[in-house]
Parts: sequence; structure tokens; C-alpha cells
Amino acid sequence: MRLSEERGLRAQRTASLMRPRKKDTGYLALALLASWGANSHKAGAAPIALEKPVAPVADAIVSPANKVRPNATATTRPLNTGMMDAGSMGPDPAAIKRPANTPIPPSGVPVLPTPGYATMSVQSYAPAGDEQGAAHKLELDALTSWEGPSSLLPPRLDALRRMDMNDPYYVPTAGSGHLVPQLTGPRNWLHDRGFTFSFTYKGEAMGVMTGGLEKGVSYVHELTLQGVFDLERMARLKGWSVHALVMERAGKALQNGRLGEYYVAMQEVYSLSGNVAAHLVDLYAEKRMMQNRLDVIFGRMSLTHVFATSPLLCSFMVTCSAPVALKQNPGFSVYPKATWGARVRLRPTRDTALQVGAYSVSALTDNPSGWSWGAENTTGLSLPIEFTWQPFVTRNRLPGHYVIGYAHDTTRYADKIASALPAKVAATIPGKRSAPSDMFWVEADQMVYRLGGRNMMAGGYLMAGYVHVTPRVVNLSDQAYAGFSLVGVIPSRLTDRLGVLYSWYHVSRRRRESQILAQDAGLSLGSTLHGVQNNSHIIEAYYAIDAFPGVLIQPTFQYMIHPGETHHIPDASIMGLKLIANL
Repeated sequence: MRLSEERGLRAQRTASLMRPRKKDTGYLALALLASWGANSHKAGAAPIALEKPVAPVADAIVSPANKVRPNATATTRPLNTGMMDAGSMGPDPAAIKRPANTPIPPSGVPVLPTPGYATMSVQSYAPAGDEQGAAHKLELDALTSWEGPSSLLPPRLDALRRMDMNDPYYVPTAGSGHLVPQLTGPRNWLHDRGFTFSFTYKGEAMGVMTGGLEKGVSYVHELTLQGVFDLERMARLKGWSVHALVMERAGKALQNGRLGEYYVAMQEVYSLSGNVAAHLVDLYAEKRMMQNRLDVIFGRMSLTHVFATSPLLCSFMVTCSAPVALKQNPGFSVYPKATWGARVRLRPTRDTALQVGAYSVSALTDNPSGWSWGAENTTGLSLPIEFTWQPFVTRNRLPGHYVIGYAHDTTRYADKIASALPAKVAATIPGKRSAPSDMFWVEADQMVYRLGGRNMMAGGYLMAGYVHVTPRVVNLSDQAYAGFSLVGVIPSRLTDRLGVLYSWYHVSRRRRESQILAQDAGLSLGSTLHGVQNNSHIIEAYYAIDAFPGVLIQPTFQYMIHPGETHHIPDASIMGLKLIANL
């Protein structure tokens, strides 16, 4: 009996210990609540927690014949939250395998300047004296360790980590590598002494197959020499560099004579370069300061290299180097038209960027050679400002770029209500007045899948945008576009890219009213107009083939609805070929 009683008492004590007490239950609930709140609340401050050891994937080279996944190793990375979320899971191994012919290092940061990047000019570049990694040659560090709008994203989407370095945002619009690899030795020798360069040929042959005014093929080409002088290596001037770009253009674009189109250029290489062997585009200095947190450039430059541009946009002929509705305005000096100006860029938080500028304004046709600076007739000042939010979402760190910008041009432009009328008639129109120009743009792109590496262009993007300009002083007051840019459409061709873009252009109300008044009065609209203008639409599709080292071949198809922005010219289909070769 004693043995059985003792066993019973032991069982009762065990059950008592296992049964939660009311007081202990309260403490447990408070602890769980505090833990949940700490993990679910996304503070804007810098992350302090470390994720649990995970297994990131090494950057193994992949080819169609290589299906083996790389080995994983454990590590610890700082995160923006203490829970397992998009930043802590690590990327999908299959998504970050790099193709065999990629020129991009495992870090995702290319060595610049490398030819063929959009935009056309040499990208922002910090001198080699910086000792914080290759990424610092391309992107600034944030002023604060805070996370901006990305902090509002749920943890399962937000993949921005404290120690992440943003790789450059670019599109490799030329073939991988160089056409003459024998120059690698001299290139490296010059780079070590502070000078880097690239030389590129770009040719475009486009032909009207159906519609338009007449069928036929037009050819244009461009030769570009660009370079960077690293003054820190050359003269020990810390943070300083000088950028230069000269070009030669030849040929005649097809849009005017074959389509009757005078607002939208169907080919990227066109006009504004003068009849000279070496048109000067860029000659400006750059200074990185505040420990790589502030970037200042000043000198001769094209404004569309810096503002309202997108590397994805520049992979299309029609929209390179910026939306057409902006490029028509003299206050937005369009490549290769350069002007005097300065720009300051910084990153307030880890996921935002802000830049402001001031640029001299002159007619787009002034100084066609680029060298006659004294021949420019300055009419005002262009003051652009642009804000960018750059999130990284999901475990594969899919980048996005959401841009909003505004520019004010102090130049007073003639009212477009008088543009189609004789001077005597225009003088009688009530309410006619000159006005400055205001430009507003919204641009967005988001990677929707990753394939082919860690860099920012290893994947497919969706993109869209809208531009509005003061209708009183411009021909095109509105533009909207949407499209996509994809890699890996052919599984064995990871470095090829397929792009499709739809664009809509709207003629300004004042320009259209002027034409209506002229037509009602029985006046001629001129030889370049085939009727009262309203809007036009363009669909462009290309497939960029990374053919062999240094050469990219890009078949292109375009379809224009309402050429000349009227209904009097048949819709046109255009086929062509772009070829880019890097020395």
C-alpha cells in the first residue's frame, strides 16, 4: 500500500507541475505579446537584429549544359527585422545563377566605364581611391541608416537589409565584353593610372513596309568615344573625376520624309549633332564628398542623362534617352545637346534618392557642333528636382524604381495658339501671351522575376510612366507609356532581352486650336502638316541578341497609329535592325 500511495503522490506532483498556473499564464501571455509586437512592428530606424544563420547561394556560373546547383554555406546577415522575412530567407538558388558569358562580377557591380550602358553618358563614378568596395564607384551611401517608404511594406515583401549596397541601375544595351580583347592589357594599364575609356559603334537601319507617305529604308549611325579621368589617381585630388564624351553621327532618319512625323523620332540616332566629325556632348567634373554621401557634377552635359531618364526606356529607340514629351522642350537639353549646368544628388534614406539641378537654357538648334559655347543664346534657367523610391521586394530582392519629378523653365515661350497663323492674324487673338514652361513626370518600373544573377538587370521588368508639360508653350502636352522588358524568354539565352513598349502622344490644346483657326480661315497649315493634329500611338518591340563578345544585334519592329498625329496618313509598320559594337 505504501508503494502504491507513493506512486500516486508522485503522479499528482507531476500533473501539478505540468498544469499552468493562472499567474504564470498571465506572464506567458505578456511575453508572447511583447515578442509579437517587437517582431511585427517595422521601425524606420536602422536594423539592429541579426537574422538566423541561413544558406545563401554562391554565384556559380550556369550554362545550358550545367544544371548543378551551387553549394550553400551558412552565414549571418543584418536585417531590418528580427523575424524570418523576405530579407532573411535568402534568394532562390536557381534565380541567381549567372550565365556563362556575363561580364558582371558575382557582386553584381560592373567595372565602369563599360560601353553600351543606358543612359548614353558615362555613369556616375567615384575615383578608385575609395576603399569601401566596387559598388561605391556607382552608388552613394545613404545620409541616414533609416529605411524610408519601404518600412511600410509587410515583412514578407521588404527585402532591404541594413548592410545591402545598391548595385547600379543600367541596361546592357551592347554586347557582353569587347570586340578586341587584345586591348585588355592596355586598358588595365591605363585604368591603373587613372584613365578609362570606351569606343562604340551604333548603326540603325529602319524601313517603312506599309503605310506612311512612302516606303523605303533609312540608315543612321553613331560613333561614340567616352572616358573618365580619375584625378585621385592622377593628381591625388580625393573624390574628383572628369568625364568627357564626343561623338560623330551621320545618316538621315526616316520619320520626316517617309512618315510625315515631326514630333517623335522613330530612330534613336538622329540630328542635334551637327555636321562635324567630333560633336562635344559631355565635359564635366564630378566630386564625391561627405564619405560617399553627396555627389556633385558641374560643367557641360545633357540634362536627359540625369533627370527623367530610365535605362529600361533607353533600350527602346523611340524613348531613348527620355520621354518624347520632355525632349521637345529646350529647357530639357536632350542628348547629344549639352548645356552648362550642375546637379547635386544624395540619398536621404537607404531606399530613396533626391537630386536637384540648375541648367542654362538655349534653343535646341544652338551650337550644333557642341564646341561653340559663345554662340549659345541663353534664354533662361531650367530647375529640375526628382525623387526616387527604390524598394527591394520578396526573397529574390526584386528591385523597383518609382520616380516623381518636376522642372520649371524660366524662359518665356510664345503661345502655341499663334503657331499655325500668320503674324497679323495671331496678333488679333485675345488671351494670347507668352509663358514659362513647367514639366511633370512620373515613371515606374518593377522587376517581377529574377533570372541570371544578383545584379539589378538580371530579371524581367514591368514599366509605365506619364508626362505632362504646360500646354500653352509646347506641341506635345501629354505622353503615357507602358511595357515590359524580359530576359530568359529563350531558356538557353539568359543575356538576351525582349522588350515591348506602347506609347501615346497628345498634341497640346493650344497647338490644335491654332490649326483649327487656320483651317476655318481657309489658310494653309504648311507643308509638314496633313490636317489638324490630335494624338498618335506607337508600339515598339525588339529582341536584343547578345551575339558574341562586343556585339549586340537587335531586330526591331514598330507600328505607328496616326503618323503626323492626324488621320490623313495611313498607319505605318516599320522593320529594322540595330547593331552595336564595342571596341
